[in-house]
Amino acid sequence: MPIDPNFPKNHHVIGKRKNIDSEYYFVWGPGKEAEAASDPKIKEDYAKREESLVPLGVHGTTVAVDWDSCIADGGCIEVCPVQVYQWYRTENDVPAIQMANGTSTGTGSCVKEERKDFTDKSEPVREYDCIWCMVCVTVCPSTAIKVDQSNLESHKKAAEMYK
Repeated sequence: MPIDPNFPKNHHVIGKRKNIDSEYYFVWGPGKEAEAASDPKIKEDYAKREESLVPLGVHGTTVAVDWDSCIADGGCIEVCPVQVYQWYRTENDVPAIQMANGTSTGTGSCVKEERKDFTDKSEPVREYDCIWCMVCVTVCPSTAIKVDQSNLESHKKAAEMYK
């Protein structure tokens, strides 16, 4: 199941991830059971960590990753020419549900092979650096990514409401 193309209209803000440079991105929910919940490698790695596999929502607005659909392939991390993405667990090795709020410094790995395990997710920590090339959308095997400059308006509206 791909990312909902209308997630800013069909979801609401459930969290705000701050970056060290005062930028931030929103987390949209509620999440849903999708590809990640049925992938054997992901289920096995969640079990090894003794963590619950729960709906997580969409991380980002103009560069958005549906963490419920993300299968931790890492293609987006590998091909992004401006390093919008990082593996979240390489900076914050906590259960993904805890990533809806808080701060990322952007010091996580941007190397595909450095994924911690299949519970890791691609975090659009530098969504404001996106150059709209769309190559990440093209390589994502689970169609978990949506890059849409027009979602900037939704981001601005959410910023006004989420103070």
